[in-house]
This record gives sequence, structure tokens and C-alpha cells, in this order.
Amino acid sequence: MNLDLSGKTAMVCGSTQGIGKAAAIELALLGANVVLVARNEESLKTSLKDLDASKGQKHNFLVADFQQSNQLKEKVENYIATQGAIHILVNNTGGPPSGRIQNAKVDEFLLAFNNHLVCNHILVQATIEGMKEAKYGRVINIISTSVKIPLKNLGVSNTIRAAVANWSKTLANEVASYGITVNNVLPGATLTGRLESIIENKSKNTGESLNEIKNEMESEIPLGRFAEPAEVANAIAFLASPAASYITGINVPVDGGRTGNL
Repeated sequence: MNLDLSGKTAMVCGSTQGIGKAAAIELALLGANVVLVARNEESLKTSLKDLDASKGQKHNFLVADFQQSNQLKEKVENYIATQGAIHILVNNTGGPPSGRIQNAKVDEFLLAFNNHLVCNHILVQATIEGMKEAKYGRVINIISTSVKIPLKNLGVSNTIRAAVANWSKTLANEVASYGITVNNVLPGATLTGRLESIIENKSKNTGESLNEIKNEMESEIPLGRFAEPAEVANAIAFLASPAASYITGINVPVDGGRTGNL
């Protein structure tokens, strides 16, 4: 099975922590040159040191804020013009805050739509020509199992994630003839800062202790535990590899069996 990414360049968004950082580490281990993208320059510099370079990989980073989509577009286009093509794009950014959909403000939807769908689209448009020329491209969107079954108390997230999933499937069909695949990875409850935030908010709203909520959530997972970020990163890395060349337009849950349908 060919998992070798030598000579390929991967751009990984939200890559200074959690799933994004774990994905960047795994892609580098498979031989890819990795471009980290996040808004905190010091965190980017620190994360860069954690990437394997034993195969001669050259890693870099790009400081960009997804809330400034026009600036993101300019920075990514300038980077590609000076540094070369991106072959693997991992779209990943922090999810919207939890809350009931009936209480959500319009601005919350607009912000989430920009951070997720609009920025994903900007990044694809900036990288797609290089993928076409190379006859090799991987677009991997980190979404949520909510695209299969909406999750309680995540109204804005449920809405926007579904939009990204349908955008992704449409794109997959359009670019398949160029040897480009587009897939979605759907993490379940994963040990990240976002999960901690969800547990803390639920504790404040219900009065339950953090451990009570954690135990309740884990009891809903057939494997009986939360995922490690590296376990989600393994799925991302496989989809980025030559071995996954005939897989496109799909959702891949990495959730320990929690989602209640196929």
C-alpha cells in the first residue's frame, strides 16, 4: 500500500493544536512538505519544530486569520506564487460555539459560514490549478458527525457543517477527472480544546460536574472513550495518500461507533 507523500506539499489549516496539528505531524511522517496555517505566529513556530524532516522535507507556515477572508485569499495566493503548488489541502478550523438553534443570532451563522465554507472555497480556488497540473490533488475537510445526525445543542454548527458537506460532494464530482479527490473526515468526540469547552458549557448550563458529563458522553460511544487527535489524523493521512486514489466524495466518521447510522 503506497502511503508515500515524498515530493508532495500539504497545507494544513488550524495546525497549531488538536486535530490540525496531529494531521500535520502525520503527513510530515509520510514524507510531505507541510505548510502550517493559523493566526498565532509564535504557536506556528513552535509547531513547526514538531514536524519530521528526516526525509529532507521543507516545512513552512503562513499566518492567517479566517475571520479576514480577503486577507487569507491574498496571503495564500502570494504564497503559492512564490513557493509553489499545494497538492494536499486540509481544511480545518474551530467549530462554532455550542447553543440551541432557536437562540442563535444571525451574526453567528454568518461568521460560521465565512470561517468554514467561504474560507474552504477560497483555499480550494487558490490551490486547485496546481493540483490539476500535477495530476494529483487531495482536499480533505474536517467537519463533524453532525452531517449524518445533528448533535444536541450545536445548532449553528449542525447547519454550517451540512452546507460544507454538500459543497464538498459537489466539488468532488467536478474535479474527479483531474485526479483530484475531495473527502470529509467526521471526528466524533475528540480530546481537544473544543471538547473541553463543550463539556464546560454543558456543566454551567446543567449544574452537573465535569466528570459526570464526561462519563455520560463516553457512555454513548461503543468504544467507551474519546478519540485521540492522532487517531483522526491517521484517517486524514490515508485519504491524502496515493493509496486512497479511488476514494472521493465520501464522509468518513472517526467516532468510535457513536453515530447511529451508516
